[in-house]
Amino acid sequence: MKKKLTLIVIVLFLGFLGWEVYGRLASSGKPEDRKTGLMPVAVEVAPVQKQTLKDIGLFTGTLYPESQFVVAPKVAGRLNKLFVQIGDPVKKNQVIAVLENEEFQQQVDQAKAELDVARANFQESGSSLEIARREFERAKALRQKKIASESELDAAEAQLTAQEAKQRVAAAQVAQKEAALKAAQIRLAYTEIRASWENGDDRRVVGERFVDEGAMLAPNSPIASVLDIRSLTGVIHVIEKDYPKVRVGQQANVGTDAFPDKVFTGKVLRLAPLIRETSRQARVEIGVSNPEGLLKPGMFIRVQIEFSRVDNATVVPTLALAKRNGKQGVFSADIQQMTARFVPVDLGIVSNEWAQILTPLLTGQVITLGQHLLDEGSPIIVAGKSEGGRQEGNGPHGGMKP
Repeated sequence: MKKKLTLIVIVLFLGFLGWEVYGRLASSGKPEDRKTGLMPVAVEVAPVQKQTLKDIGLFTGTLYPESQFVVAPKVAGRLNKLFVQIGDPVKKNQVIAVLENEEFQQQVDQAKAELDVARANFQESGSSLEIARREFERAKALRQKKIASESELDAAEAQLTAQEAKQRVAAAQVAQKEAALKAAQIRLAYTEIRASWENGDDRRVVGERFVDEGAMLAPNSPIASVLDIRSLTGVIHVIEKDYPKVRVGQQANVGTDAFPDKVFTGKVLRLAPLIRETSRQARVEIGVSNPEGLLKPGMFIRVQIEFSRVDNATVVPTLALAKRNGKQGVFSADIQQMTARFVPVDLGIVSNEWAQILTPLLTGQVITLGQHLLDEGSPIIVAGKSEGGRQEGNGPHGGMKP
């Protein structure tokens, strides 16, 4: 009998203890949790902030020289001398190569001799013309005195006309031989091959050398290329979405793998008026100053262009963005009630790190991790926060109690 009483007391005690534990657990949960039966979701939050936000486009491209051309001979011949090597500076109108010129010099000498003959003929015709003119005047005077006949006057006039024609022919021959001499001198000058250009700096650099001394060259055979690298042109291609944002005059920051710690400043010079159908991209040319000559044509570049800037913008971390029922929004964290609320938003500038909230006016904290498990009103557990928003003690993992 005594053992039965003891057993009954123990059973009653255990029942009372179980009821007490159940009551405590029931009272520790939120009304919403008891109502819905949802398990709280562990999340991380971040505050809504005010800061300056930039819309920056990131592109890749290639550097090209501001100016590039190939020096070539205008006449055929054997290359006698080549005065430049790769990387040598070149001045405007500098002679960089010479062809053998004996044949062209001979043509000049021959043209000079023919011009001398033509000039002598012109002088002879001038003397004959003067004689014919005097004979005509004498015959005219004698005819007036009835001494000379009409036929003698006609003969004198015909002789004068013939000598005038001969002098015009001699003068034309002189002009012809002068032109031939000038052409021969020009061809002789072409044996001195010069690097010449109109605009830009007076000094450039040799980029490539294509031939060696002794080579037989045809007209327009490449000898060397000449580059202007004091300023370069960076070429990038922008997609249709970014095309309206690019404007001539915008500043661009240019970086290269060759100088990873150095940023070069450029400016948008030209924007193609068409988007290629094959790539759906448009060509953009950026002028990059290169006074130290560090950048070289052909380098791969990374370009940043600041499209716009918004001061005092309302921003949230990009990780906080979520979609529910086809609407873009964020989950706002109610720290007091430990619940999540989905807020549809209109976005402005979106970068890799931050997203601008245009509407509605957003404050407080947003959920940045775990929102894929949330719905409207879902219970949450925030790292470092206890029920009611109180800061928990420092546990071994940054503040949550075991």
